[in-house]
Amino acid sequence: MRLSARVDYALRAAAELAVAGSHPVTAVQLAEAQQIPPKFLENILGQLRRSGLVRSQRGPEGGYWLARPAERISLADIIRAIDGPLLGVRGERPEHVGYEGPARSLQEVWIALRASERAILERVNLAHIAEGELPDSVRVLTEDPSAWESGSLI
Repeated sequence: MRLSARVDYALRAAAELAVAGSHPVTAVQLAEAQQIPPKFLENILGQLRRSGLVRSQRGPEGGYWLARPAERISLADIIRAIDGPLLGVRGERPEHVGYEGPARSLQEVWIALRASERAILERVNLAHIAEGELPDSVRVLTEDPSAWESGSLI
């Protein structure tokens, strides 16, 4: 799975907003806290606002804050708001992609991969990230030393 810079920045900014609670935080403050290019972040925050995950207010007392409690916003919600569906194959949902002959099983692999991603990304929410307390099912995966090894580049 590859996460775009936009998703990475969105997740980091959302974690900052989770810590801030209901207090508005400016885009400049978010950008500085997470070392994100400010103009890039403004666009990302706009996407999150249009998706109903973030609210904003203009003016001297303005800024951004989460539209609902951090425990009700999953990482999957943010990823979908920024980049669309969690897993696509040639721009299609895996259940809409068919293969013939010996490649027929690939569709099931893509669906299993999406289910695996969902099992983590829909379970972990912004409160978990902000508090540094991941669900046990996720923490167990990170305790396996092989999880920290990068795969072959070829």
